[in-house]
Amino acid sequence: MDSRLLHDLTKLLGPRAVLHEPEDLLLYEYDGSVEVARPECVVFPRATADVVEIVRLANRHKVPLVGRGTGTGLSGGAIARHGGIIISFSRMKRIVEIDAENQRATVQPGVVNADLSVAVEHLGLHFAPDPSSQKACTIGGNVSENSGGPHTLAYGVTTNHVLSLEVVLPNGELMRLGSAALDPPGYDLTGLFVGSEGTFGLVTEITVKLTRVPEAVKTLLAVFDSVDDATETVAEITARGITPAACEMLDGWTIRAVEDYVHAGFPLDCAAILLIEVDGLREVAEAEAKDVADVCGLHHAREVRVARDARERDLLWKGRKNAFGAAGRFAPSYYTQDGVIPRTKLPATLRRIGEISKKYGLQIGNVFHAGDGNLHPIILFDERNEQQFRDTIRAGDEIIEFCIQMGGSITGEHGVGMEKDRLMTLLFSEADLALMRRVRDVFNPEGLLNPGKILPTSKGCGEIYVRPRPAAAVPSA
Repeated sequence: MDSRLLHDLTKLLGPRAVLHEPEDLLLYEYDGSVEVARPECVVFPRATADVVEIVRLANRHKVPLVGRGTGTGLSGGAIARHGGIIISFSRMKRIVEIDAENQRATVQPGVVNADLSVAVEHLGLHFAPDPSSQKACTIGGNVSENSGGPHTLAYGVTTNHVLSLEVVLPNGELMRLGSAALDPPGYDLTGLFVGSEGTFGLVTEITVKLTRVPEAVKTLLAVFDSVDDATETVAEITARGITPAACEMLDGWTIRAVEDYVHAGFPLDCAAILLIEVDGLREVAEAEAKDVADVCGLHHAREVRVARDARERDLLWKGRKNAFGAAGRFAPSYYTQDGVIPRTKLPATLRRIGEISKKYGLQIGNVFHAGDGNLHPIILFDERNEQQFRDTIRAGDEIIEFCIQMGGSITGEHGVGMEKDRLMTLLFSEADLALMRRVRDVFNPEGLLNPGKILPTSKGCGEIYVRPRPAAAVPSA
């Protein structure tokens, strides 16, 4: 990094807010994906004014900038693909205002998702988007990726809960998008920025909707001896006009991995479970829980268990939300995919994932948002083994290609990042992609903000390719 730029950043933020030594930068070359790229510098602003000045300095020196929350993303979105400066928002973690009467809150981007719900719990409110990483991920990162979670089936993804944004554009200009009003006039620039993966601007403040905690919640655990029975249950629940707050599925291998780790009370000898939650007014929740249990019974569920109290409900959800960590106990590394398919295609897609698992000799566990067809296959591998790493990437790409064949998409909530940019050509024409580039260039004309993300860098037909293995990998014995 240019010594003058480093000097200016240190003068602006102080030496404890600027990292540039190689051993410090190691922690920032990863996120939750299998991608690796090292920045030249990491800085820690505490206020919007700091971000404005950092952006102006980077512009002056023509250095790339990448925003980062806590690095829990799964598509390489917070990795400095082309070097430059990572702006870590971990010290901008203040809840600026809670407006309980109007059910909204304003926060800095480094506020951890679950912490906001804890802060408003005593008011009978919560922040509805709940990614599995909600105890670690930040609201700023959720905005960048338009994150989802188990309860998006009824409550929607992050964009459905964002009212306005304060953003710093790549030229250092400060803007306020949207408003506290629920339906402001003009172009929906807030909606445009949510999910833009940090390629349009750096979010420095967010006003979000808060949701009333429902009067009653019923959490059901349905146990199946057949994966097809479980997936057909999901399709019929929605066909009957029932919209659960959440409808999650775990296959047999994942169940056993989770139970050994969390002891959530999952049976060890079944093929699949559904974790289904309904909420609302007490009478409505009780009636829907009964209807859901009836549908499960019609599709041969051998047991349908209703959580008896909040403690049992929390334990069941602890099992679901710790599934990725549980799988990580069985291999040095794992690769999580994020394909989307129509619910009716679940049986065929899970069978295809099983075939891919056998083809490459890789263990693949399945835990996913069954209600909206958002799959999260977990591929276990050892990245120190070059062949396993290459096969894992191939397996992941084949799963995503099959999702597209089934009428689905390459991502539901994890973003495109640098993981799937080349696969965008499977979904969009060159004219579509050219239009997206023009929109990006309006806000980010120099391409300095999170370069190499979302859009393919060259024309292509979406063929599967294998990335170079991470620098940390070593040849297999």
